Amino acid sequence: MPEPTLVTRRPVVIEWGDCDPAGIVFYPRYFAMFDAATGGLFQAALGMPKIRWIARFGILGIPMVDTRARFLIPSAYGDEVVIESRVAAFRRSSFDVQHRLLKGEALAVEASETRVWTVRDPETGAIRSHPIPPEVIAAVAR
Repeated sequence: MPEPTLVTRRPVVIEWGDCDPAGIVFYPRYFAMFDAATGGLFQAALGMPKIRWIARFGILGIPMVDTRARFLIPSAYGDEVVIESRVAAFRRSSFDVQHRLLKGEALAVEASETRVWTVRDPETGAIRSHPIPPEVIAAVAR
């Protein structure tokens, strides 16, 4: 498979609701930001919003099955940060995304996630993995 190369940059302003009583970002909020950044990465690659590429490829979505993060510098209400995202690897029906959240030039959070390209099984109705279309891989690898 081609080596993924597309990197997207998503500016984010930390909102009051992202913060805990100590005034810093409550860690689960970062994962919501990274989820939006993954959607933005595929939107940039495929040239259409998530609702359209889900319909176009007939999938249920790309649920996360594994995630981890390292928190290096806290972010607080009003901070302006940038999330850099890229697909690090594609497999048959799963892929890894890497995120870097930057405060200025400083790395504040680095995270990775594994996601699965999913469909509904027409016979059982169960959610199952499905091969990622070559068109998607090529768009991300551009």
